[in-house]
Amino acid sequence: MVVLNMQPPADGQVMKPTPILDIKGLTVSRSGKVVLSKVDLAISKGEFIGLVGPNGSGKSTLLLAILGVLKAQQGTIDIYGHKPMSRNILGKIGWVSQAAAVMPKNVRITVRELVRLGTLNSRNMFLRRRSIHREKVERAMKMVGLEEVAEHDIGRLSGGQRQRAVIGRALASESEFILLDEPLVGIDRESRNSLLKLLDKLCHEENKTILMVSHDLAAIRQTAHRMIYLEESIRFDGPTEDFPDLTSLAGLRGIEPVHGHEHEHKTPVSVVIQTGGEDQTKKEEE
Repeated sequence: MVVLNMQPPADGQVMKPTPILDIKGLTVSRSGKVVLSKVDLAISKGEFIGLVGPNGSGKSTLLLAILGVLKAQQGTIDIYGHKPMSRNILGKIGWVSQAAAVMPKNVRITVRELVRLGTLNSRNMFLRRRSIHREKVERAMKMVGLEEVAEHDIGRLSGGQRQRAVIGRALASESEFILLDEPLVGIDRESRNSLLKLLDKLCHEENKTILMVSHDLAAIRQTAHRMIYLEESIRFDGPTEDFPDLTSLAGLRGIEPVHGHEHEHKTPVSVVIQTGGEDQTKKEEE
C-alpha cells in the first residue's frame, strides 16, 4: 500500500499535522460478514479525498461507521478528538447520502427551505435566532450558486442543482468535514463538472475537508488531491497522480490475466485496404 506523506518540515523537523479523522484497526461486519478489516486512515483538514473501490467493497460502510451509524467490532474512530456522534462534534460533520437529492415529486419544499434545515439541531431547534439562521442560509446558497432559484421547488431543479442544494444544506450547518456518497450519480456531464469545481473551491477557499465516494474514477482523478482504494481493507492510499493504472489496479485486487501473456507478442497480419481501385496492403496487429 502507498501511504500519503502529509508531513511538512518545520524548524528542521518533520511535523505531522493532527488529523481531524483518525481511524485505527477498524473492523466492521454487516449481516455476519466482515465488510471492513483492519482499516487505518488519517485525514487532515483541507484535504479533498476520493474513495473508490468495486461494489460491496465497504465504501458506504466506512462512511456510516465514521458517522456512528454502524458500530465497529474492532478498532477506534476519532473525529476532532471525539467518538462518532459525540455532542462535541455536533454540526461539524456534513453528510450527503446517495438518496439525498432524490425526493418524491409530491414533496413541496423550496431550495431555501431545504438549506435552512441544515441550521437546525437539537440545541437550537426551538430558539428564535432567525437572523443568524438567515445569514447562514444565504451564505450557503451563495456558496453553491443557487441564489436565483432559492424559491423554486426542489422537484423543478435538475439533478445537479438538487445535489448543490443538499450540499448547501450541509454548508448551512457550518460543517467543516463533508462526507459525500456517490454525488455524481444521475447528473449530466455539465452538472458533474460544475459540482466538482464547487467541491474543489470549498476545499481551497473555505478550507473544508471532503471525503467523496464515487464510481466515476476519471472524475475523481481529475479532482481529488488524494485517492484511497478500498476493498475490505485499504489497498492504496496516496496522491492522485500516483494512483495505479488499470493493470496495476487489477494486481492490487488479486485479479490475474485469464489469457496469460499471449498478447505481448502480437503477430502482424496483412489487411487488404482497397482505395481508388488499387489494393494496398497494411500490416496491423491482431
